[in-house]
Amino acid sequence: MSQSIIKVQNISKRYRLGLKEKQADTLIGQLTNIIKSPYENYKRLRQLSKFGEEADESVFWALKDINFEVQQGEVLGIIGKNGAGKSTLLKILSQITEPTSGKIEIHGRVASLLEVGTGFHPELSGRENIYMNGTILGMTRREIDKKLDEIIDFSGVEKFIDTPVKFYSSGMKVRLGFSVAAHLDPEILIIDEVLAVGDYEFQQKCLGKMEDVSKNQGRTVLFVSHNMGAVQKLCSKAILLDNGSISINGNTKRVIDKYFNLNEIISSYENFNDENKTEYWISSIYLNDDNGYSKNIFNHNEPIFININIEFKYIPNKIFLLVTILDLKSNKIFSAEHIIGDKKLNLRINKNFLTRGDYLIQTIIYKPGVTQFELIEKALSFSVVDAGSEFSHLETFDYGYVFGNYNWLKHD
Repeated sequence: MSQSIIKVQNISKRYRLGLKEKQADTLIGQLTNIIKSPYENYKRLRQLSKFGEEADESVFWALKDINFEVQQGEVLGIIGKNGAGKSTLLKILSQITEPTSGKIEIHGRVASLLEVGTGFHPELSGRENIYMNGTILGMTRREIDKKLDEIIDFSGVEKFIDTPVKFYSSGMKVRLGFSVAAHLDPEILIIDEVLAVGDYEFQQKCLGKMEDVSKNQGRTVLFVSHNMGAVQKLCSKAILLDNGSISINGNTKRVIDKYFNLNEIISSYENFNDENKTEYWISSIYLNDDNGYSKNIFNHNEPIFININIEFKYIPNKIFLLVTILDLKSNKIFSAEHIIGDKKLNLRINKNFLTRGDYLIQTIIYKPGVTQFELIEKALSFSVVDAGSEFSHLETFDYGYVFGNYNWLKHD
């Protein structure tokens, strides 16, 4: 049985928000506020210790009763909307800030990459910062010497390794920061969303390295990202934070599904404000079934109609509409293109095409050779349920996005 390398018990974190001082219209009113000030401050101090009760408006709980364990060698994904408490949790685990209440047990050295430039001294060169970070982790100079070439090579900043870090771009800082954190033999690696700063090639390189240190070197990784594809691929478990609390903890796919379910279904799209539009724009989009009923949940064995109303100031010449169906991770399933001639367009998605799942509709109106285009990234969302297909018995098995048009052949 794996050892718990991180154990978080009832962690909560509060902050005091800055509030405007009460203003009075008269001198007497202002004097009254000054006299009341000590009492108001006393009430606020008492309120700081009352978690769970109606709090003073100046108190904000970033985390509330967080509990989870991470086993050695696991990769734990931490996801949630902006402001959910992810960064606060990582700062506590990295011992940058202390929790207001609760207990944390961490067994092993922790290397963190939380913000661009975190852990770097701007006046020191990249090389000097490598040695400084290694020393903080408790490594000897000889141990760092053995890793130095590998760190510099992975980072890709060898030409600037002896340049002060204050002259590095954000991308260069992230490259060097990740390389330092991943190669200095920490038992626990904590990575925040800062990987989004790097280019695609380096992101893939980082994901590969995190997979390597967990599977082949037995290290533990805590990974925060808004890239659900990366979380799904890399993490064996995940937790979803919502308003400072854990909404769900467990299987990565279930956690990601819950994350997307927190977002409301987009049932229709309407845009009546055409004052700032130029030649053409989409005024409305809605869905309906074969009987004309408007809805957003369909059986797999019924057609889906996407109705799009377009406004244009004059009859367009070779203006195209591109409709794309995506999954909730923004992976494109298929696209359909049409030359715009009429103001009302209807796209029929045939029955027995999409498998069960949640989908998004993206629309683009464009003119070939013209860089300006009208994009609606998330015009609508809809769901498809399995109403008894040949795959319906595979309740937990992912069998793709579309039903294939195929035949089984018998051999005599």
